[in-house]
Amino acid sequence: MSEVSGAPAALSEDVAMLPVAEVAQLLSISVSRVHQLVRDGQLLSLRRDGVTVVPADFMDGSAVVKGLAGTITVLRDGGYHDDDILRWLFTDDESLPGAPIAALRAGRHKEVKRRAQAMAF
Repeated sequence: MSEVSGAPAALSEDVAMLPVAEVAQLLSISVSRVHQLVRDGQLLSLRRDGVTVVPADFMDGSAVVKGLAGTITVLRDGGYHDDDILRWLFTDDESLPGAPIAALRAGRHKEVKRRAQAMAF
């Protein structure tokens, strides 16, 4: 995924990012496998300053946060583009409360997926 000049950034600059190579190290996989995870909807990435990066909050130690892939799939199937999914994951939702990514990290993936399903369909 790439950001187009003039288009609003998918995420604010204060969201911590990890280069794909670092994500590969954390997951103990190759960089090409990380790109495959992005293509398959297990992760989302974007480009910052010419470097492909993944939000650090998508990682839980040496694994991807539980429930992230399912949430991405639900929203993609509902017609959302990756940049919209990124924005949604990091935007506060009063009904959760907090951002969906924070709820996923707290183990409330079923709650997040229900909201994603309601948005997507």
